[in-house]
Amino acid sequence: MNRLLRVTVSANRRFLQTETGAPFFWLGDTAWELFHRLTIEEAEFYLDNRRRKGLNVIQAVALAEFDGIRTPNAYGDFALTDEDPTRPNEAYFRHVDAVIDLAAAKGLYVGLLPTWADKVTPMWGAGPAIFTVENAHSYGRWLGARYKERSNILWVLGGDRPAHKDDADFRPIWQAMAAGIDAGTNAHPFKTFHPWGGHSSSEELHDEAWLDMNMMQSGHGSGRSTPVWAIIEHDYALSPAKPTLDAEPNYEDHPINPWPAWNPANGYYRDHDVRQQSYRSVFAGGCGVTYGHHSIWQFCGERHAPINHADRTWQDALDRPGAGQMIHLRRLMESRPYFSRIPDQDILVDNPAERGCHMRATRDEAGRYALIYTPLVQPITVRLDWAAGARVRAWWYNPRTGSAAAIGEFAAQGEIAFLPPVDGPDWVLVLDDAAANFDLPGRCEA
Repeated sequence: MNRLLRVTVSANRRFLQTETGAPFFWLGDTAWELFHRLTIEEAEFYLDNRRRKGLNVIQAVALAEFDGIRTPNAYGDFALTDEDPTRPNEAYFRHVDAVIDLAAAKGLYVGLLPTWADKVTPMWGAGPAIFTVENAHSYGRWLGARYKERSNILWVLGGDRPAHKDDADFRPIWQAMAAGIDAGTNAHPFKTFHPWGGHSSSEELHDEAWLDMNMMQSGHGSGRSTPVWAIIEHDYALSPAKPTLDAEPNYEDHPINPWPAWNPANGYYRDHDVRQQSYRSVFAGGCGVTYGHHSIWQFCGERHAPINHADRTWQDALDRPGAGQMIHLRRLMESRPYFSRIPDQDILVDNPAERGCHMRATRDEAGRYALIYTPLVQPITVRLDWAAGARVRAWWYNPRTGSAAAIGEFAAQGEIAFLPPVDGPDWVLVLDDAAANFDLPGRCEA
């Protein structure tokens, strides 16, 4: 069993780090049906692809959404006996074990959801709602004991449902499951909660002691350029401080606004949609972000028919452009001082109100660098009085290729306007304190 460094929350409560204090930028992928639908050979093929692309957290569900307890896995094994959470099927979970261990061997963490939340909150989906406070604690304790030595697990409770609906409060069930995991591990391992679309875990669970990080889901149903930054800003301002990230922005190749009935004229989200939501959420204060592809979360293909207008098989989706571009965001963030980064819109002199044009700025608290993302080729006018030194070195960073081009050096005073190269659509303006003598944006130490 390969042991990875465990992940925890940073000292300033804004970021994640390994147990040795190294930065950990959560770059996830939604593989919700991974355990339920793939063979071990298919899982290895998928994990190898994600490792090569620099993704580092695979979000997957033990009791999956689509008939996850009423249809067997690829080997004919059901997850539970008689749909009873206190009677997990050993054969099914041996396969889960094997996939988790494969991920660890490839340097990948698993954002492990014990169950999709349709088994708790009966709103839509196959369900059924099988959890009570008592059996949630028992199931959590069993999982915690089983996986306490797997250091690559990041526990994710929830699964696309609220924890409180009308007069029904499901928080005691999640509290019991979290307590069970702690009891099984004899520790307090990292835990977070995946909420439903357009919401953050902070709305219902921020003050829960078991919740180490907030998650939001900007989702797929609000059209292009959903103001993800507004939810991140909300979470960032809360007390006590907790890291936050968008764990499900618009998936690449997901139909736009498909509910209740999709109009094909709406089209699909493509790689530009993925980039602009990811960069803007991170620059607004996120400690990472999750990529997703509409065919991959469901692993549609020969054995599984596509859900909700998926336009290709999961194998055909593995090398879509957005998936390969996510590493450039991670490398950019890791190429500059990490734990001192803060969001700062005030360095922007002008910022279009229309959300498709909206720019986001982040900078080093000590004035060593600033980053501004623009989703379109449009002027960026910035103040330079935030800089620690007398001169600022400027670069264009290409979020599609990860390449950087020098612009020049400027006196760190007053305001200055930059116009991105025409071959966009999107760019990152990188401004460094020249005296810091940083390497190229996106170039990290080995």
